[in-house]
Amino acid sequence: MFIILHDKVKIFKIFYKKEQEARRREVIKYDYIGKQGEEIMKIGVRAHDYGKMKIEELAQTLHERGYNCAQLALPKAFAEIDSYDDITLAHLDKIRTEFEKYEIEIPVFGCYMDLGNPDDMVREKAVETFKKCLAYNKELGATVVGTETAYPHLSKEEKKIWYPHMMDSVKRIVDEAARLDVKAAIEPVYWHPLENLEAILDVMNQIQDEKHLRMIFDASNLLEFPDTTNQYAYWSEWLNEAGKYIEAMHIKDFRLDENGQYCPTLLGEGVIQYQAISEWLHKHRPDMYLLREEMNPQTDKKDIEYLKNL
Repeated sequence: MFIILHDKVKIFKIFYKKEQEARRREVIKYDYIGKQGEEIMKIGVRAHDYGKMKIEELAQTLHERGYNCAQLALPKAFAEIDSYDDITLAHLDKIRTEFEKYEIEIPVFGCYMDLGNPDDMVREKAVETFKKCLAYNKELGATVVGTETAYPHLSKEEKKIWYPHMMDSVKRIVDEAARLDVKAAIEPVYWHPLENLEAILDVMNQIQDEKHLRMIFDASNLLEFPDTTNQYAYWSEWLNEAGKYIEAMHIKDFRLDENGQYCPTLLGEGVIQYQAISEWLHKHRPDMYLLREEMNPQTDKKDIEYLKNL
């Protein structure tokens, strides 16, 4: 009788431990819950803004700085990895394990490729590298594998030339994402072929697979004319039309110097007006991943506080 009872207690303890672990993972997945039970946004960063570190060191650093998620470009973030070709299953297992230990989600596995390049060899390499990262993500478990659609700043004429090449590349990577049942995400940038709201809606309409093709939204990369744009109306239109595709947001700020050159600033000290974005987030996506880009580690506390109050 005692043995049977002892075994039942042991089984209960094992079950309880598993239940506690499951609950812990749910908190990580759905973010911190406020005192009143209200969900708040997930606060993250582009990890390599803190420099290139050993895997465990970076996970611990991000945890200590107060983040609960991060975008990872593996060759830029980790001392153990120099290129996408260097990545091994052992690396991926180590990253996943250490980031889970320190309760850091990975919303974006960054694999930013030149998908619209008219040079067939360049574009083929870009597509194959991205496909490789989609396969890696089966082990890593990031929410999406993310990319922009070009490297250089393109003229209006160049963007038109690059657009069909970009579309071909996106179709191919989404086919692979669907085959592997993982998510790809594309990031619009006004100087790339995926330059505006019309372009992202066209791509989504042509692809017709919002399960496997998502979007990364970055306001700073979409504001070509800060001095003349009604930002409240502009961001409201973007989010009303394309918000359902957004998996993560890059949050940064900037000003233009006397020569019109881009200069990063602390959040709230540049030209980006986040009011419409904040209202949309709280109404529609209170669980959004907010990823600070261009973070200065010396002033990160100020930016983290801004993100918490966004």
